[in-house]
Amino acid sequence: MKVIIIDDEPLARSIVKEYLQKHPYLEMVQECNDGLEGLKAIQLHQPDLIFLDIQMPKINGFEMLELLDNPPAVIFTTAFDEYAIKAFEAHAVDYLLKPFNQERFDKAIQKCLPALAVQAGMGQKNVSQEKTTQELLETASQSPAQSQRIVVKNGTKIKIIPVQDVFYLEAADDYVKVHTKEGYFLKNKTMNHFEQVLDVQHFVRSHRSYIVNIQQITRIDPYEKDNHVAILRTGAKVPVSRNGYVKLRQVLGL
Repeated sequence: MKVIIIDDEPLARSIVKEYLQKHPYLEMVQECNDGLEGLKAIQLHQPDLIFLDIQMPKINGFEMLELLDNPPAVIFTTAFDEYAIKAFEAHAVDYLLKPFNQERFDKAIQKCLPALAVQAGMGQKNVSQEKTTQELLETASQSPAQSQRIVVKNGTKIKIIPVQDVFYLEAADDYVKVHTKEGYFLKNKTMNHFEQVLDVQHFVRSHRSYIVNIQQITRIDPYEKDNHVAILRTGAKVPVSRNGYVKLRQVLGL
């Protein structure tokens, strides 16, 4: 079974490599220094298991996983991070708290082996594992650090968008369009997710399909029946439902 190690600390990577030697059925195919490198390696090798650090330069471990369509099995390796550890424990995801020894490492391997064996035998990703990973990412994305930016794939490139640069969000089937001055980018999340994560003092769900950055609003005009439309600095028009109008008035103090 193929393994990739993703960690920005060379010493941490060397320790995992050393401990892996006791498990000859696990073959390390690549080690990566950051999340962007890890993303490319996963797409290239399609590993069965990854060892993933959380705090890394460029994009963190959670953000990297969000960009994968079919994330592999994961054992997280991290220095103490209260929010991450609470998320791991809430979703029964195994993690190795640095520094860890061979015994603790072996326990983590033994814990994930049954799922890995099923996955390898079926020649497909473990559905239960994938669901757990998605639930974990949903919890982790609500941490203060991650709620300040949105990481998206733009073709083969990765773009990090600070939330203050977002004009508005628009529902688009299974994705959300993140509108900025550079155009829009697609994120594989729901409107409900962004409504929970974004600061309610700056972003308002103006409509079932829209969340607007109130800093961008220049005026709110009446529209047909009980609806309105928010006119942004760019000239864009964002629909405002009756409920959305009530929310906007509250936040804007009107």
